[in-house]
Parts: sequence; structure tokens; C-alpha cells
Amino acid sequence: MVQLKHTWWIFQILLLFVSVFFFLFGLDLLISSYQLPDPFSFIMTFFAASFVLLISTALVITFLIKMIRVYRRIRNHS
Repeated sequence: MVQLKHTWWIFQILLLFVSVFFFLFGLDLLISSYQLPDPFSFIMTFFAASFVLLISTALVITFLIKMIRVYRRIRNHS
């Protein structure tokens, strides 16, 4: 049972890091979209970067809330 708990924490931290990576990728994409000369390319890249940022931010918040809830529950039962 202890192995399962450690595996869950490792998996959650890994997912958190992946979400943070995509958040940083979205920021880089958003910044680079302002350097595009074509207005159509700018609009498409801007909205794509915004979509990546929205999803990755929601995932980061979700994983953090889930980890905080489990940590509080473990701390209260111990």
C-alpha cells in the first residue's frame, strides 16, 4: 500500500511538471506570435498560444489542488 502512495505522488508531480512545461511553451509561443509579419499567422498563433495557456493553467491548478487535498487528508489522519 505504501508503494501505491509513493507512485501516486510521483505521477502527480510528473503531470504537474508536464503542465508547467506546456505553460512555458504557450508563453513562448505567445511572445513569438507578436514577431510574425502576416496578420493571419499572428491571429492563428495567438489563439493557439492562448488555448495552450488556458488548458495548461487549468491542469496546473487542478493538480495542485488535488495534491493539497490529499496532503491535508493524510496529515489529519496521522
